[in-house]
Amino acid sequence: MTPYLQQRALLFNQIERKPSPNLGLTVVIPACREEHLLLSLMALHRCALPECDVEVLVIINDSETAPTATRDLNLRIAAEAERWADRHNSTRRWFHILYHCGLSRKEAGVGLARKIGMDEACRRLERAGAPRGIIACFDADSLCAPNYLCAIEKHFHDHPKSPACSIRFEHPLRGAEYPPEIYQAIVLYELHLRYYIQAQRYAGFPHAFHTVGSSMAVRCDAYQQQGGMNRRQAGEDFYFLHKFTSFPHFSELHSTCVIPSPRPSDRVPFGTGRAVNELLRSSQGYLTYSLQTFEDLRVLFDAIPALYHSEDIDGHSLPEAVQSFFRETDGWKAVDEARANTAGEAAFRQRFFRWFNAFTVMKFAHFARDHCYPNVPVEQAAATLLPRRLPDVSVDGDALALLLAYRALDYLP
Repeated sequence: MTPYLQQRALLFNQIERKPSPNLGLTVVIPACREEHLLLSLMALHRCALPECDVEVLVIINDSETAPTATRDLNLRIAAEAERWADRHNSTRRWFHILYHCGLSRKEAGVGLARKIGMDEACRRLERAGAPRGIIACFDADSLCAPNYLCAIEKHFHDHPKSPACSIRFEHPLRGAEYPPEIYQAIVLYELHLRYYIQAQRYAGFPHAFHTVGSSMAVRCDAYQQQGGMNRRQAGEDFYFLHKFTSFPHFSELHSTCVIPSPRPSDRVPFGTGRAVNELLRSSQGYLTYSLQTFEDLRVLFDAIPALYHSEDIDGHSLPEAVQSFFRETDGWKAVDEARANTAGEAAFRQRFFRWFNAFTVMKFAHFARDHCYPNVPVEQAAATLLPRRLPDVSVDGDALALLLAYRALDYLP
């Protein structure tokens, strides 16, 4: 057993059934008040099987302060899921339904639920003799393409050095399940997500990747080496996956697709559900970061050689927003330390981006928004950036047309 699993606090029930010796892929699904959980399980059941065996771990959970109605609903969902699993389990694909009630109110949430499931997935992959097996994160309201399981296995087989990957996702943009205003809202929010990543890439940030909780996968050994999943009640996917995005072999999987739900929700302080909820209540559309924020970052990142080669670089050659941000965050101290502890420009660049990482990029975007460049409608920002990323493509300011163009841009090799 690895040191990570030895140190892990075994506070929760573990699966007694011995894992298949051919187990190589585990899908982990956190769930709370998910009345349509079976739809997600059915989507995974319809998937073609890869060469390895597959387990699906569903972590139904609630906190010690959850109302009785939540616990009763979770108990009913767990019972329904267990009955469904009993009918659909096979020797090569097994669904485990775990119910963890009364979790600490300070920690209960999606992060802890993912951690419970991913830690157990590690334990079972280790027992099966698959320390480099794969753990995929999914959501209880998501669907997927029929090749989802096979594509994940093939991707890690074809990329043996990849510790983790971000998986292609596309929200549904039309249908009868939700009213039109929800689909209109998800178009705007997904456009924001894709604009934000493409704006970072335009600026020259080397670690710009989507971090969607239902659309990521990691190797068992890499998961343990990086300390496992965090317990954050929101944004756990961002902080978790960015442990890996700076690794040279971090990868993206585009040959399959996860279909997250566009539904509104108020269970977390930010994210898709909360954004859709706010859009339904707002008349001003969705506002995102000004492109000027990323133009300033582009100037900063282009100046990295000068930052390394000259201790007397004129800070005034950098945009005022960058200078102000550096003053507030001791940025010049970080640059001096990086210069003093590296022997070449390449090493300096690598160390610089360990400091100016994805979290720092977000902090700068918030700083620039609050002090320099107010947010703008996402259609305006996306329409302005698109010609810089795809010079030969012309798209008007229609949000749906822009989103389809950005999807194509994300999936270019």
